Amino acid sequence: MAVKRTTITLEAIAERKNLLLAFNKAAKGKRYRRDVCAFMLDFDANLNALGEDIRKAHLPYGRYREFLVFDPKKRLIHAACFEDRVFHHALMNLAGGRLERSMVNESYACSLGKGIHKAVERVQRNLQAHSWYGQIDIDAYFASIPHESLLALLMCRFKGGAVKAQFQRILASHEREPGKGLPIGSLTSQYFANFYLDGLDRLLSEHPLVNANVRYMDDIIWWCDSREDVHIILEMVREWLNRERGLTIKTNLQIQASKQGTTFCGSRILPGTVRLSRRRKKRYQQRRHYWEQKYLAGEIDAQQLQQAQSSVHAITHGTDSLHWRSENLRRHPPIDV
Repeated sequence: MAVKRTTITLEAIAERKNLLLAFNKAAKGKRYRRDVCAFMLDFDANLNALGEDIRKAHLPYGRYREFLVFDPKKRLIHAACFEDRVFHHALMNLAGGRLERSMVNESYACSLGKGIHKAVERVQRNLQAHSWYGQIDIDAYFASIPHESLLALLMCRFKGGAVKAQFQRILASHEREPGKGLPIGSLTSQYFANFYLDGLDRLLSEHPLVNANVRYMDDIIWWCDSREDVHIILEMVREWLNRERGLTIKTNLQIQASKQGTTFCGSRILPGTVRLSRRRKKRYQQRRHYWEQKYLAGEIDAQQLQQAQSSVHAITHGTDSLHWRSENLRRHPPIDV
């Protein structure tokens, strides 16, 4: 049966109601930032100009701010300029739902009603239900995605010269090497990268040796009845990724009994409990220290500190971490406010 494809026009992307929604999404939690404040100084004129440039196919502008993060490993982030971020939201307001609906349930990134905590819950249930698992992630995933292959897959879901040219402009705005790479930190990159491995989700979910599978972006795990079956699936996945997507698996893959548990999406998951991984413990402490220092320096007030600490505590959500947090507070008492 032929797949019904969706048409997205430049006029629909640039429509004012859609741009207002996109602006609010792009500015959420960031209205104090310099680029957002500059846009808001002459809001109507800037929004109208952005709409006109979208209609003239001038977006994205392709201006990125590069910086490094260490969470836990070094990553080079390419943050798009604010106008491009508004544009990305405007496009994904129309295209994001279509991509989500086209994918099978085993993917937990960039999907309404899913996310990291749902992925962790699913992994734990599968550890309880099945004997053996294999776990992989992709070597330099975002940097390795071939533009031509991704565009061909996108055009299986969308139609029209305007939307194809728009996708091409987005992909051409960043290359890690000729014809390859998506910028980490871009909204469209998140959607595109998540969609790019939907074929692997389908391959795994339909294979008779696979009892269950879960994916969060390029972190992939599946369960079988035996170690031997996991190995068979691993070789199938390795060959498929290379042939169909031009990707390779990192060498730090795992094949283990489910009773030993696994680390997935920053949590140490065992059949009977979910603990904070070392990575999330470190991030929790780093963020606590960061916001407390900003308060001591007078850069934020007590209310802002309280709001920030709520986001810090969200790092521990869904884990059995009360004892660790209590010990952390004993060893590193909070500042007096």
